[in-house]
Amino acid sequence: MIEEKGILFVLSGPSGVGKGTVRKELFQHDTALRYSISMTTREKRQGETDGVDYFYKTNEEFESLIAQNKLLEYAKYVNNYYGTPRDYVEKTLAEGHDVFLEIEVQGALQVKENFPEGVFIFLFPPSLEELKNRIVNRGTETEELVLNRLKAARDEIEMMDAYDYVVVNDQIKHAVAKVKSIIQSEHCKRERIAKQYKQLLEDDIK
Repeated sequence: MIEEKGILFVLSGPSGVGKGTVRKELFQHDTALRYSISMTTREKRQGETDGVDYFYKTNEEFESLIAQNKLLEYAKYVNNYYGTPRDYVEKTLAEGHDVFLEIEVQGALQVKENFPEGVFIFLFPPSLEELKNRIVNRGTETEELVLNRLKAARDEIEMMDAYDYVVVNDQIKHAVAKVKSIIQSEHCKRERIAKQYKQLLEDDIK
């Protein structure tokens, strides 16, 4: 059997929807997944390791990678760049591992433009009221910031058509189970399996 190439799974959705919580719970159950390590120009913090927490680069190195189209997506926050390195993702996929990327909506749309063969999952709140409660319960946002995040969430929900799947995050365990089902079903898609068997048939003929 030909070794199957891995699949890039992108989990995205509005701020406060629970992307990080779903991803952490998923990784406790699926140890075969590889988490996409981000690249940054910010200073390494105590206890962090290059190539584990982030790939650390200088501004010049990062901007050179942008110019070479070596990033699947990137953004600049508080004078520091953050992005997803294409080489790491493609190398890990070629080794047969699935790669999982948890990211904001704008970044996910950049990834789709640069890597359309990925599988894009939109994490949806049960309601905007519930999303507001989750943001408020963080206790870290001012009322103005909460309203801004909700306005942004409305805009991001309208971008749902760009995704392959939608998972409602009503309960963490249910959302994780659905994401796991998506991963399994993608590996069973006819197009992926047919490609492998066609190659096998060609090899047998030779």
